[in-house]
Formats: sequence, C-alpha cells, structure tokens
Amino acid sequence: MYTDASESLMLRFRSGDVRAFEILLQRHRQSIYEFVLRSVGTYNTAQAEDLTQETFLRVVKQAGSYEPRSKFTTWLFTLARNLCIDASRRRKHRKAQSLDAPDEEGHSLLDRTSDGGMPVDRQAVSTELRARMERAIEELPEDQREVFLMRESADLSFKEIADVIGISENTVKSRMRYALEKLRASLDEYQDMARALP
Repeated sequence: MYTDASESLMLRFRSGDVRAFEILLQRHRQSIYEFVLRSVGTYNTAQAEDLTQETFLRVVKQAGSYEPRSKFTTWLFTLARNLCIDASRRRKHRKAQSLDAPDEEGHSLLDRTSDGGMPVDRQAVSTELRARMERAIEELPEDQREVFLMRESADLSFKEIADVIGISENTVKSRMRYALEKLRASLDEYQDMARALP
C-alpha cells in the first residue's frame, strides 16, 4: 500500500514536505493511539487521545533533529512511551480509576456489549472475557505490560522493543515470557468459559 518507507517520509518532512507528515500521521496514528490507550487504561480515552496528539506534536517539534539511525517506528514509539511514563508518574499521586469507571457517555467497559446480533449468553461471556483480559493486562507490572503492548498491539519486533526501551533483546523476551505467564494464570479460570462459546 505504501511506496515510501517511513524513514524517507520523515526526511522529506524534515526538509519541509508537509504532505509527507500527513502520510506518516495516517500510517502510524492508529497504532500509537492503541498503544497509548492500553498503556494509560482503556477507560481513559481522552487522555489517550491527548497523548497521541502530543506524540505527533513532538514529531513536528523534533523533525529538525531527526536522524534515521533506527527505524522510524522505533523513534516514534520511544516518544509515545516517554509520554506514557510521564503521565503515569503524574497519575501515581491520584487515585486510579477502575474499569467500572464511566466514560464520556456514562458507560463503563463492563457495560459495553457488541450489537452484532450475538446471542445474549454469548454476549455476556464475551463481554466478561474481554473485560477480564483488559484487567489482566492492566494488572501486569509496568515493565511487562509495555513489552506486551508493543509486541501484541503495535507488532514491534523484540529488537525494536529493546531499542525503544533501551534494554537488551533477551530482557525484552524475558519480560514478554513473564507477562504471558501472568496473563495465562489470570485467565485460567475463564478457559472453560471460552471453550463453551459457540
């Protein structure tokens, strides 16, 4: 679909090509938003939107000093990760919201169900499983959660994640393994329920 590598587009933007930035934004906005949303908590869509916008504002501000030493996505996710870390530090002093917290429309994650004509019992099980999965991800230690999200949501390689975080690839793999073990343990009770879904 895309003919230009993101690194080339960023160099074009650095040289003043605004259209190149528009392509980068279109190409990477959704994956950054999903990563940020799951990092700050799925109930916090407004903050995720703000941090996503701030990530791309930083791209604009730092365009003049951009050098393609690594993949563009590595640089971009580093910006997003740093903003999430800053937001997390600020949040530590405030009480955390739960998944029961209402969003802008007054619905919590636990209230949401799909409207695809799914049978009510399957809808309920599916909603419960989805909510439990989100809780299990949020309950992971921060270092494991960010590795899991970069790998599963953003589809970054272990090497790219290592570059973003600034740790060895083996440490990334280790954190991913621990994250998967914890998620399996957290969701173990739901295995029978998941198997029962038609």
